[in-house]
Amino acid sequence: MPTFDKAAAETLLSAVFAPWVQDLVLSIETIGDDGAVLRMRFSDRLCRSNGVICGQSLMSLADTAMVFAICSAAGEYIGMTTVDQTIHFMRPAVKSDVLAEARVVRLGKTMAYGSVSLRTDGDERPVAMAQTAYALLRDAK
Repeated sequence: MPTFDKAAAETLLSAVFAPWVQDLVLSIETIGDDGAVLRMRFSDRLCRSNGVICGQSLMSLADTAMVFAICSAAGEYIGMTTVDQTIHFMRPAVKSDVLAEARVVRLGKTMAYGSVSLRTDGDERPVAMAQTAYALLRDAK
């Protein structure tokens, strides 16, 4: 089975994702057998006027982190598209890097399901939790 490691993830981040996702300046913290941790660096460009990071950027971080978790579980990049993402915002993320810990709950032949926990750097309390579903497009690389 092929291996999807941190080097493969970093290549994928710059090669596959839309330019506006790359503008989030995400970095791969860890890649494991069934999950990934990504960091979104703090930027005023991601905030409302009061320093609270906007929900749209948090949702994008969760969605992107889950792609890497699925690839890690599969051992390779698989084309996929988001079918569903439900996110619960629990508290504001204010003027801090945000970490997304994504875990695959089930990896099937045509669908994958996952869970993402978002937290600010240095604080274990979640700022948001997301449940996700993806259609796997195994023939679309």
